[in-house]
Amino acid sequence: MYILRSFLVVLWRIWFYILMAIPIIVFFPVLLLFTSRTKFYPQFFMIARWWALFILYGMGFYPKIKREQKLVKGESYMLVANHTSMTDIMLMLAVVKSPFVFVGKKELVKIPLFGYFYKRTCILVDRGNQRSRKEVFDSAQRRLNNGTSICIFPEGGVPSDTSLLLDTFKDGAFRLAIAHQIPIVPLVFFDNKKRFPYIFTKGSPGRMRVKIKEFIPTQGLGQENKKEIREKTWNIIQQELMNDQRA
Repeated sequence: MYILRSFLVVLWRIWFYILMAIPIIVFFPVLLLFTSRTKFYPQFFMIARWWALFILYGMGFYPKIKREQKLVKGESYMLVANHTSMTDIMLMLAVVKSPFVFVGKKELVKIPLFGYFYKRTCILVDRGNQRSRKEVFDSAQRRLNNGTSICIFPEGGVPSDTSLLLDTFKDGAFRLAIAHQIPIVPLVFFDNKKRFPYIFTKGSPGRMRVKIKEFIPTQGLGQENKKEIREKTWNIIQQELMNDQRA
């Protein structure tokens, strides 16, 4: 029975990659156009949201969102969430309706099809290159000037220890939020690790709960407050995850 279930889960997970590819292939010419200029990014973002919802519902996932505070259209934010699954990207796109740009690892460029457009639309971080920090800062500034928000998973990647509830946060998101004086929006993804973990024989359809916590203001703060804001954000997300485990 276990072998049969694992085989079906593997087929189901292969279906995930097919779902990722279908819209990209169908809309390839349109995506090329909308990624050719920054001014077309809102149109690209709209297609990206459809792509994300297509994948989530096609896999049998359904988002369930609880908001403690609502994002205001036209305002810029620093979106941060715990990172446990490939579906985190799709869920973030499904939850946040206003355009935002991911800051992510350069390594994801290697994923066929997805990586091509990822490179053209996201702010890439090369963790082995010190100059990359300055480039990220400049790219974020340009995006924020256009009224676009920024999204960073501050753990810097999915923790290799699957028993770990929440890894330590890196400074980047909080340094940028303070530098640009934009609010930090903590989001908590409760079910993604269970629904679609990085273990290829595990996962299942079902709900994906998200909680958007009350925003953390950075107005008037300096870089000397970076650690305080980072720890506050970590504690908010950690507490939510711990409460959910106890429930």
